[in-house]
Amino acid sequence: MDISFKFDPELIMGADTLSLAGTICGRYGDRIMIAAGHDLDPQLIKRLKDILEDARIEAIVFDGIEEQSGVDMAENIVELCRAGHCAAIIGFGGNKTQIIARMAAIMAPMRISSYDLLDGRGFYEKFLPFIAIPTAGLDAFSFTGYFLAADPRDRFVKLIRSPGKLYAAVIVDSNLYQSIRGGEAAASVFEGFSAALEAYCSSNASFLSDALLERSLNFYAQILKKGSNEIDLDTFAQAGFLASLGTSVSSPGVGAALSFAINARFPVSKHLCSSALLPSITEKLIASRPEKLARVASFLGNTGGAASTADAANSAITGIRACMESFNVQPSLKDFGISLDRLAAVAEAARNLEFVAASPWTVSEEAVFDILKGII
Repeated sequence: MDISFKFDPELIMGADTLSLAGTICGRYGDRIMIAAGHDLDPQLIKRLKDILEDARIEAIVFDGIEEQSGVDMAENIVELCRAGHCAAIIGFGGNKTQIIARMAAIMAPMRISSYDLLDGRGFYEKFLPFIAIPTAGLDAFSFTGYFLAADPRDRFVKLIRSPGKLYAAVIVDSNLYQSIRGGEAAASVFEGFSAALEAYCSSNASFLSDALLERSLNFYAQILKKGSNEIDLDTFAQAGFLASLGTSVSSPGVGAALSFAINARFPVSKHLCSSALLPSITEKLIASRPEKLARVASFLGNTGGAASTADAANSAITGIRACMESFNVQPSLKDFGISLDRLAAVAEAARNLEFVAASPWTVSEEAVFDILKGII
């Protein structure tokens, strides 16, 4: 397969790299919009604002983005951004914040609405430079030319095109990953592992994506084999970056689509959705990519004395389930009271997302239905 690869954003990664935000943002203007998550520690927002002001950059803060916020909130950010004549937008927060801030950066100069983007009526001749400062890790769509968002009108997930040069910079400061500690810490690791696994096995995979994603999966496996909810944040940050970059060269999978779609419609975190889906997705991948699943099983240290590639591949499921048991993560959404009937339309919307066609197995209605039966 021919490979065309260009990595546009400037990437700064490491502990306390937030300190460099003033230097980076100063290249784009002297007035910057900070779109921040509402649940973010106010002291972190103040710290970022102080860093920018020390670099003689005026910072205008919008910190009203909540996990339940609809993407139409991007219009509030755009309105404030225009009134303040901001030259760039910083997305400072978790995945929902990054999605909404990314939309605002596309919308601001073009005077289009969030519904224009959701309906595919975006125009990409102009956009504001977007600086991402994630606080919950990078997701599978961080570096792809598209991303997913929930349509507030029906809560179905939609694919939004992203201009190629939208990202000006990405600052990955592992010390900001507050939400990776606590109850959903392990689920966050399994979500990243699942995204990397699907991209690794995608029909769009290449030697470049394999190199990136194998390293990512190895990092995730190191975390999982420790069997503790105290996550090594530096390792987690590196694993997430490599997973996102590898996915941009390859393709996300149906598991990523389903987790976004379920989260868009029901009050279940995307972390938990991905974790619940992982065993069933892995079983599908074993049949289509046994040699790669055998490799993944070796990362988890679970091949044992497997006599064949098929046996080694099947041991990947055993390794994943053992890790989930160790972290007390249940491969089920039964506790949320979601009926299979209510998931049918949601699953169909996810199945029809165009990148799902790159899955190495036939993603039929029946196959998706079987996967959902396994988690409800």
